[in-house]
Amino acid sequence: MDCDAPFLRDGLRRRLDALAASGRTISLWWRDDDAALPGLALDRLIALSDRLRLPLVLAVIPEPAQPSLADRLAQPDAAHVTVVQHGWRHANHEPAGARAAELGGTRPVETVLSELAKGHAKLDSMFGARFLPVLTPPWNRVDTEVARRRGAVGLPGLSTFTSLERAGHRLDAHLDPIVWKTTRSYMGDERMLMLFDEQVDARTGAAAAVPIGILSHHLSHDEPVWAFLEDFLTTAADHPAVRWPSPPALFGLDAPGRAESV
Repeated sequence: MDCDAPFLRDGLRRRLDALAASGRTISLWWRDDDAALPGLALDRLIALSDRLRLPLVLAVIPEPAQPSLADRLAQPDAAHVTVVQHGWRHANHEPAGARAAELGGTRPVETVLSELAKGHAKLDSMFGARFLPVLTPPWNRVDTEVARRRGAVGLPGLSTFTSLERAGHRLDAHLDPIVWKTTRSYMGDERMLMLFDEQVDARTGAAAAVPIGILSHHLSHDEPVWAFLEDFLTTAADHPAVRWPSPPALFGLDAPGRAESV
């Protein structure tokens, strides 16, 4: 389903204008998954971040990541990009018929933690201060014990999908524009604006200050998804009702590269 830019932009702007008129602000953040190599899709993603001067949290898969990716992110236009860790190999180890997972399920916890430690060491070496020690599990699934012990392998941060939990350096993404189970394309403006409204409405009480995360997957975008991302981010980038915290501030970590324990 196509993104109708005026419909999306006007609808989002009206919602944000109403927040501003009521004296409210929301925080947004942007995470993109599955990076390992430079390429045209990544260039397009970086160009959007650079043009809008928006922080981009790029989840990199350690095992296949190549030095060419570090070279690409060292370019001036990638100044707003922060790297986090996307599992180890993004490999499914679950039996046929079970939901895909790399970090847990049928696998021994010690094996998973050993791989995560190798991934942490590689990304820290490749990206240095650009690397923020946050674990983003492939398929947004992680064994409870692996999550509990992630700090022991240098990954105090955690980001999956949909939760409003903030304890223990955790912050999830909440809005994914892709309908993965059917079309693998954009869900459409009406559905997206409804989900955005739901996320705003959920920011009450203890959850009032939880940033809303936009989740993208640059390697899987067709043109309607790119159009959504362009129009949503352009509308929200400098709106007075929106704040865009830095990635270290989002996760309560002092600085990229710091590997404190939980």
